[in-house]
Amino acid sequence: MSSVDLPPEVCSVIMSPISIGTIYSFSFIPSIMHWLEGLLVAFNLKRMLLDHFTPNDIPISKVLQAITAKGCEEAYDYDYLETLGDSYLKYIVSQQLFKTNQNDREGALSDKRKNIISNDVLFKYGCTRPLPGFIRKDKFDPKQWDVPGDKSNSILLLKQKLDSSRTRVYVRKTREIDLGIIADVVEALIGAFISTEDEKAALSFINWIGINVDTNIMPYENERHISIIAPEELVKAKLLKSRLNYSFKDPYLLVEALTHSSGKRPEIRTCYERLEFLGDAVLDYVITMHFYKEYSNDKFSAEFFTNMRSISVNNECYALSAIKAKLDEHILCDSVVKNNIAQTMEGVKNLSLESTFGWELETYFCQVLADVIESIAGAIFVDSGYKKEVVFQSIKPLLEPLVTPETARRHPISELHELCQKKGYKMKVYPPVRVNGETSVTIEVKTNGITYKNNPPAKASNNDTARKLAAKDVLKQIKICKSLG
Repeated sequence: MSSVDLPPEVCSVIMSPISIGTIYSFSFIPSIMHWLEGLLVAFNLKRMLLDHFTPNDIPISKVLQAITAKGCEEAYDYDYLETLGDSYLKYIVSQQLFKTNQNDREGALSDKRKNIISNDVLFKYGCTRPLPGFIRKDKFDPKQWDVPGDKSNSILLLKQKLDSSRTRVYVRKTREIDLGIIADVVEALIGAFISTEDEKAALSFINWIGINVDTNIMPYENERHISIIAPEELVKAKLLKSRLNYSFKDPYLLVEALTHSSGKRPEIRTCYERLEFLGDAVLDYVITMHFYKEYSNDKFSAEFFTNMRSISVNNECYALSAIKAKLDEHILCDSVVKNNIAQTMEGVKNLSLESTFGWELETYFCQVLADVIESIAGAIFVDSGYKKEVVFQSIKPLLEPLVTPETARRHPISELHELCQKKGYKMKVYPPVRVNGETSVTIEVKTNGITYKNNPPAKASNNDTARKLAAKDVLKQIKICKSLG
């Protein structure tokens, strides 16, 4: 029998019991089935996890969010949870390494941490526990939808044995998944547990994927106890108690937290680097968790949440906080470091310290000032019996006022890059020039026949500060021109 193709406009549907509206509604079936499929995948993943530990009643929607990449272009993705999980993983692994490697210096601890939580390693953990099969990474295309149960394409269904007594997974196709996506999903699943305030389940999940950590408290033994001088003779403990709103049970920890490597002497045989390593991770996590509780809703994007975190968790913020609290007066160091601190103090003397977030510093700042905030946080964490809440209560006043959506500003370099990408502007960063201990940086942006360029070049004692100043100058020129135009 021959057939003829006709345009739909000249045809009519002869199916009187079924309305056109009903037939039209069938077009939603692929999308509905896709949504149900996502829920079932998340449900099966949760069931698999329940075979190994018992988390609190984590919503299926959280699991679904944790396995959904941004490429799916859904109303939700794992970005929020990945940021939260990344911070918690860094915190718990740093704590474990600090407790179990008490003779290691900061550099060795950092290397060991990298070998545990880098993307390459998390990728391997994720593949060992078959998480890739649960990941949703591609935008849904109804035209490519496979009807469940349809065997017309003659593709054999292969059963994949999973590490679960209740979950069955069938594989009919292969796909490529970026290493980074698998690592992100591992962190996002950690974040899913943390978002429900179930750190016990997060810890169980971390151990299940292959990272051995615990929250057991171990005595902190260090060379600081060899000191024959009373800590009160080395630091002003009573004054610092009022500034930190914390009284140390072990004042030697405070001495260690304030001792730069250049300040070691016979009576002080250790420095703050180990405590700085620990405090960095603790502060990162407690501040990240604070912002998550405050701003993880539909009103704020994951990108905005990440920006809020980066504004508050950075060396410039910490350095300004140390200056505001006058901690520079208590650092034990040599004359070279003292001169560097004095140089920073001179550079900020005309800067308002009402806020300590953002990117206000336009001059050199001594890294030691930022390190001390982190080392003190680490010291409080250890002295309080590894209670992160105590750290936040003590350090938060030093960082206040914390950034809010109304006061948040992007880093000038990030803001300029984003503007150029969005508007299609051409941006060129000239190679830095180093002369007499000073770095000069020039940035050029071309827009619709207009060239914006910082002239003279931005100068600073280091490349990062010079680049920041150059970006601020160019941004200012562009904004002025746009306001006049």
